[in-house]
Amino acid sequence: MTEPLADIRQALRGVLDPETGRDLIAMGMIYDIRFAAGTAHVTMTTTTRGCPLTGMLRTGVEAALLALPGIEAAEVTLTWDPPWTPDLIEPLPQ
Repeated sequence: MTEPLADIRQALRGVLDPETGRDLIAMGMIYDIRFAAGTAHVTMTTTTRGCPLTGMLRTGVEAALLALPGIEAAEVTLTWDPPWTPDLIEPLPQ
């Protein structure tokens, strides 16, 4: 892994929000990314606290992280503080 945080960020772009078809980075649902001692730590949210897709999104993030070389473990923390809002969505590319 040359740039762990950049590689992790790129891998998370492959995890899509099924409601919008946009990746979790573009949706603003990834709040924090850290890497230490072979473990990737991601703090994320969902669009609503009771989102029925929370488990699927978390599993998708874990799978994307563990598929990267050099990552031996993945820790995904869910938070709703601050709450997600549409203002966090990246603009669509022109």
